[in-house]
Amino acid sequence: MKRKQFEEYLRSGTANNITVGVLAAIGLICGAKSFTGTQISLVEYCFIPEKLTHPVNRQRYCTPNKRYIMPESEFYAEAYAPANPEFQRDNFLPTKATRLRIIPPSNPDKALWGLASVLFVGGAYGLSKAREWRLVQLMPSVREEIRSNWLISKLWSGLRLHKEAYSAQLDYEFHQWSENRRLRAAQLSKMTPEELAIFQEQVRLKAEAEARVQLQQATGQPVGALPGQSMQDIARGDDKVTGEQQQTLGQNTATSLDPSEALALNTLQALARADSSTALVAAPGSGKSVTLNYLIEKILADSPNADIWVISAKNDSFCGLREKERVIVFDGENPDLAKEVIDRFYLNYKLRKQLPESKRESLPPLILILDDWLVIADQLSKHYSDWNYGSKLLDVLLIGREFNTKFIASLQSFNLAALGIEKMDAQTRMCLNLLLLGNRYIKNGREQESYGVLELILNRGDIIPGKLEREQIKSKYLHIKAVSYQNLRPVMIASVGGFVVALMPLLSNKVNSIASEQEYLDRVFDLEFNLTAAHNLHSKPLSEVAKKIYEYFQNVKSKTPKTLRDLKKADRLSGYSESELIDGLAELVEREKINCDGNDNYSLPDW
Repeated sequence: MKRKQFEEYLRSGTANNITVGVLAAIGLICGAKSFTGTQISLVEYCFIPEKLTHPVNRQRYCTPNKRYIMPESEFYAEAYAPANPEFQRDNFLPTKATRLRIIPPSNPDKALWGLASVLFVGGAYGLSKAREWRLVQLMPSVREEIRSNWLISKLWSGLRLHKEAYSAQLDYEFHQWSENRRLRAAQLSKMTPEELAIFQEQVRLKAEAEARVQLQQATGQPVGALPGQSMQDIARGDDKVTGEQQQTLGQNTATSLDPSEALALNTLQALARADSSTALVAAPGSGKSVTLNYLIEKILADSPNADIWVISAKNDSFCGLREKERVIVFDGENPDLAKEVIDRFYLNYKLRKQLPESKRESLPPLILILDDWLVIADQLSKHYSDWNYGSKLLDVLLIGREFNTKFIASLQSFNLAALGIEKMDAQTRMCLNLLLLGNRYIKNGREQESYGVLELILNRGDIIPGKLEREQIKSKYLHIKAVSYQNLRPVMIASVGGFVVALMPLLSNKVNSIASEQEYLDRVFDLEFNLTAAHNLHSKPLSEVAKKIYEYFQNVKSKTPKTLRDLKKADRLSGYSESELIDGLAELVEREKINCDGNDNYSLPDW
């Protein structure tokens, strides 16, 4: 009802606006009219000596530049009597003025015009505010009505799905009952008379037990009561959980998807506060933009006066930096602005290098964010072949930490040489913080994965030097990847002094992202109606590579634990890459089809 009133009130807005506009226009016209013309009579006068009687001589003292005007009431007042401005220079001139004529008022109704202007403008303003006040009064009830209708529609959809699932379950149970009855009849027909007597006795004892339970329910004794415990003992109430205790209990039992989320959050905060540069490497859909915004928020929270510039291929806000005109949207046809920002950033950095050591500690952060840098760097190299921006970034990378200067480069691949730094070797890379992300996401109804960047470094000795450390990181990664794959939550591998493998937490205030409307309805159904959803977490069939790996384990001759190297040597798995085999192993471990001891050893549960 309130919504209809609100819509009707909105439709009447055109007439209201026209009325307000007309009143305001009339008020402005009246206001302009009140500022024109004169409201009182004026006297034109001059100063003529009394001894002059000849008209020609008198006109010499009343030339246009010697004529004056003043209000009539003041002309005849003693206190405002006009004085001769030439009295000191011409002593024979009289001090008393001679009236020439009276000028009548041109606008005697100025006060009425002003009053009319105030009334019309005030009426327009009051009418506008009254409409605004009415809209504000209707908004809460309209919002509540829309929220109620939305909730009712979602509940209706959930109930409809529940009804369909319940009908399917009944059909399945009826089929199972019919099949069990047929099998039971076949079994009874094959029993000997002695076996049939034993079976009948078991059925009788079971029927008696069920009858006792029904009798307890009919007489009022709770089924779950302890021996000697009455209904009054159960309903006593002094041993119940209070509301405050229940809230505390709910807080204590609310856990995250993985304990490593706290480690991931601490790592991101350490990266935001780090005085060295960072490379954020992630494929599309891995949460790169959300992570970059979180780093910017933490930097601004710790240092509100931080000098941050952004060069990006997208016109995003970057936590309000775009509104501060600190975001440069790269234009491949006109890249001069991006080049100018890099040169200005490096110039400020060189000015900081001239400061003595005593003034370096108080410097605010000077940060350059290079978003989607692979594409931008390629264009800059083509346009400015003689401009070596890589040497500037190398200087900031190696020495910038001493002057609170750094850059954050956002890349789509692990090609760090594309930063433009020619000497990006293992030694130089140790000065650069690494943050790599991978994720499984659903876009346009299709599942897509972006774990390739993470799995690339797990086998590179120049990134993770120790073999034992690589195996430990790989084991942690496989465990967290299973959680990431199931919950569409990114997994991170970061290097801030040491390597960290963790599940990314939710970095925004929004609820968990839902890939599609059908997934949302499934989630509402599972939470509200499907009490057996916890037992059906893995209803999705295995992937093709997981099936092949499981067949390999079932058909091997020696029942000994297998490693990833053994799988790569198998003929039936020769068509799959190493990353696909790792994904298949993680899927089987998650489904508990195979066991993993954490040291790259896999085996079937029944071995």
